[in-house]
Amino acid sequence: MEEIQDNIQFQLTDELLEKVESLIEGRNDKELKRLLNEFHYADIAEILDELNLDDAVYLIKLLDSETTSDVLTELDEDTREKVLQNLSDKEIAEEIEELDTDDAVDIIAELPENRQLNVISKIEDEAHKSEIKELLKYDDDTAGGLMAKELVKVYETWTVAGCLRRIRGQAKDVTRVHSIYVVDKQEKLIGRLSLKDLIVAKNDQKIAEIKKDNVDWVNVHDDVEDVAKVMAKYDLEAIPVVDDNQTLLGRITIDDIVDVLKEEADKDYQLAAGITQDVDIDDTILELTKARLPWLFLGLLGGIGAFIIMEGFQEAFSTYAVLFFFTPLIAAMAGNVGVQSSAIIVQGLANDDVKGSINGRLAKEMLLAALNGIILALFLFVFVWIYNGEVLKAVAISVSLVAVIIIAGLIGTFVPLFLDKRGIDPAIATGPFITTSNDILGILLYFWIAKLILGI
Repeated sequence: MEEIQDNIQFQLTDELLEKVESLIEGRNDKELKRLLNEFHYADIAEILDELNLDDAVYLIKLLDSETTSDVLTELDEDTREKVLQNLSDKEIAEEIEELDTDDAVDIIAELPENRQLNVISKIEDEAHKSEIKELLKYDDDTAGGLMAKELVKVYETWTVAGCLRRIRGQAKDVTRVHSIYVVDKQEKLIGRLSLKDLIVAKNDQKIAEIKKDNVDWVNVHDDVEDVAKVMAKYDLEAIPVVDDNQTLLGRITIDDIVDVLKEEADKDYQLAAGITQDVDIDDTILELTKARLPWLFLGLLGGIGAFIIMEGFQEAFSTYAVLFFFTPLIAAMAGNVGVQSSAIIVQGLANDDVKGSINGRLAKEMLLAALNGIILALFLFVFVWIYNGEVLKAVAISVSLVAVIIIAGLIGTFVPLFLDKRGIDPAIATGPFITTSNDILGILLYFWIAKLILGI
């Protein structure tokens, strides 16, 4: 029996990189093409990301436009920007002509405005040029900014035989045919077809007789996050885009939505970590400082606030010094519980799983926090009692812990829900914001309850 070779994922090794660099240095174009021909364009992009700029540009100009156009879409944004700066307007236009309109627009949009016009003017395919100009009018964060014009469209009045002939002409420009969209004479989307339905139908049947009326769609002005939610909910590989008159304009495919979800996840993760703008590990020290400093400054203010609060309870410290040693524990528990609560809510909001009123969520979180707080407080009570030998002190610290955990849970739940209702990204509620606010409130509550119970 013939042995089937396992599919091994591409790995960029030092040996491979050195071989590519050596072939470039020796201008061994034939061997270089043969070597790179074995790799997927995404793998070639990974190689280019590791080369110096001159070598990367050399490879882009060496390979055929069909390959390099796909490579450009996979390059790191910084690398792509530098490569494009070293290509002529004509060379960029040649690469653009090989791409679907959505990918072409993504690359053109990265160019300076004056150069965009020059590159577009060099595109020879007038239809492709017109579609690119249309897509550039839409905002990046809308369905229009994400869609591609390439799709398979048929009219309800066509017969199956005529439809099949026309589809062959359309499909050659479409990378993947997920669905066939049915429109009326006014170009309005009225249904869809599956390839199976089309193949098994009789040649003389009208498309109107076999089309499916239930077709999901999004408006051209819908937010990309809403588009992602619709496609995820209904497990769609592609979705048509229409305007306010239901006119079919384009389609969005799952690969574009995956990119959107990744970008949103990266942004939310950075916000949760206290980074106020989109940054990468290779950004300059100044850019990284500007992104991190605001939240760090908030943490500094929180620390000053905690200092002021603790200074106001000097009498309690002098009488019950043990309270001081449990302050970090109380502050840490408040911050941890708050971050846990807010992270769950933010995740639910992102997945559109949070339903019902805020009051219901707060009530559930309060019960959950109370249960966790009581369990932890019982353990802490036993520890303090054994360690210190005074029941009243153990009660004061334990009761304070329960109260702090409940309040932290409520804040961690309420703040992201409140921000979401106000149209603000709830991801900013996690991380330093919740931690700092709960640290301050937790310490204040801790000393106030302890003072009340101990009669200081």
